[in-house]
Amino acid sequence: MIGHSPGPRGWSDRIEETLIALLLGLMTAITFANVVARFMNSNILWALEATVFMFGWLVLLGASYAVKTRSHLGVDAIVNMASPPVRRVLGLISVGACLLFSVLLLKGAYDYWAVFADLPPTSGRWFPTGFEEKFRSQSFYEVDDIPMLPFLGFLEGLINYGDEYEKLPKVVPYLVLPVSMLLLLFRFLQAALAILRGDEDRLVASHEVEDELNEVRAQNGERD
Repeated sequence: MIGHSPGPRGWSDRIEETLIALLLGLMTAITFANVVARFMNSNILWALEATVFMFGWLVLLGASYAVKTRSHLGVDAIVNMASPPVRRVLGLISVGACLLFSVLLLKGAYDYWAVFADLPPTSGRWFPTGFEEKFRSQSFYEVDDIPMLPFLGFLEGLINYGDEYEKLPKVVPYLVLPVSMLLLLFRFLQAALAILRGDEDRLVASHEVEDELNEVRAQNGERD
């Protein structure tokens, strides 16, 4: 199965898992700290905004993680009726459409994030044909509540022309947009290679749950 190779897993197999685990831990810790603060008639002003951003990261990173683990929903009634060669062709058509869609998402995600990073967005309506020569930088845009983190001070000279940030610049939380779409494209490329090699014949898992239930029923019948 895609993302479940028998050999040792490399760093690329653990990208989403590590980030998701870290984000869940931080969300839990911040929420718990804010609850305790409220009992003490205080409040962590930036807690809600931080958890909202981290939840957004979870959702976007979860898209590529679901591709890796083959957890996306899919209808394979017709695929199961086809012969193995036809199933492979249908699988390649499906992954080709997903790759095309991922490229479009990556372009849109980068173009949206780039102006916050003082970078030029891409030109071209659908596919990138270069970079825009003139664009309006939005690198000075900040979030509402999260204070500027000291270790990110280098961004002030890098993209904000030396001006200090009072709050966290939007370029930081919005970085997940191009990163998650790049990961999504990477996972679909992995899926395409698996189908080309003949390791898989589809993007989504087949009726694995039904097969497992049948196995359980068979085992129970044998025991009876």
